[in-house]
Amino acid sequence: MARLRIAALVCAAAAAGTAAVTGTAGGRGGAEVAVFYYAWWGTPGHDGDWRHWSQYGSRPPGAVASSFYPLRGPYSSADHKVVRAHMREIAEAGVDTVVVSWWGPGSPEAARLPLVAATAAARGLRVAIHIEPWRDRTPAGVTAAIGDLRGQGFTDFYVYDSSLTPDAEWAAALSELHGVRVFANTPFPGRARAGGFDGLYTYDVYVYNGDSFVRMCASARRLGLLCAPSVGPGYDARAATGDVRTRPRRQGARYDAMWRRAIRAKPDLVTITSYNEWHEGTQIESARAGGSYLSYEGAYGLHGRAAERAYVDRTAYWIERLRS
Repeated sequence: MARLRIAALVCAAAAAGTAAVTGTAGGRGGAEVAVFYYAWWGTPGHDGDWRHWSQYGSRPPGAVASSFYPLRGPYSSADHKVVRAHMREIAEAGVDTVVVSWWGPGSPEAARLPLVAATAAARGLRVAIHIEPWRDRTPAGVTAAIGDLRGQGFTDFYVYDSSLTPDAEWAAALSELHGVRVFANTPFPGRARAGGFDGLYTYDVYVYNGDSFVRMCASARRLGLLCAPSVGPGYDARAATGDVRTRPRRQGARYDAMWRRAIRAKPDLVTITSYNEWHEGTQIESARAGGSYLSYEGAYGLHGRAAERAYVDRTAYWIERLRS
């Protein structure tokens, strides 16, 4: 269990020769704040074809696989200017850590990790890894990957869909790790403890609205686990997956409610779903108004250009509240 109860997290890319950025948990005062980040976007100019924006039969740049349209337009995660703009915006909001979606060794996301890590480090941000359920993923494969990534300076890992594998298998594999923190994707502290994880996070802002955060974090503390509930502004994946379920943003009221519930739970970390998961409509990244797409118009009483970055600005507000 407690492989890393002190906070100290690093972000660096050995392949890029970037110096590691270290610091204590919640170094700016209070709980840590981390945001889930997706480096899987591509354009013909940077990547040879459209990647992810064209999902579910969409035809970018006019039509993208999202119910919202990014202010920057459909972009490439390999574009240095875009990544610099993202990290600047994230850092200015007061976030501590960028949790990068990672689909296993050799994946496109793994290839882009050095750029994200180096750019984040330049902004004083730490980087953690969101370990996605790549094909044939096993606990042994995950621990091997964590070992390799630990050698590059990464020490925080979030395992998405960890409950797909029996707890005993996770416990056996994770017992081999040292000097890292590994979080289970579950609302049940007992399962995280049984799996040998150091903490837990919820990620899903469709299923979990924050009502259980206080109870979840209290139980986690009793078991000696870190609690990292996830907050998000809403959910709408209709344009990317055909999922008809939605969680409307309610002009920002949903995001506010989740933040209040997370703060009330006295968490060790607050995780934000997400910075730029445009497929599921959970993003806080700036969105363009107009046309047939949903927008942030009216959120928090804002209109026009001011509304385009409403959720990034509101994130800064809630981080200040968390730490005050």
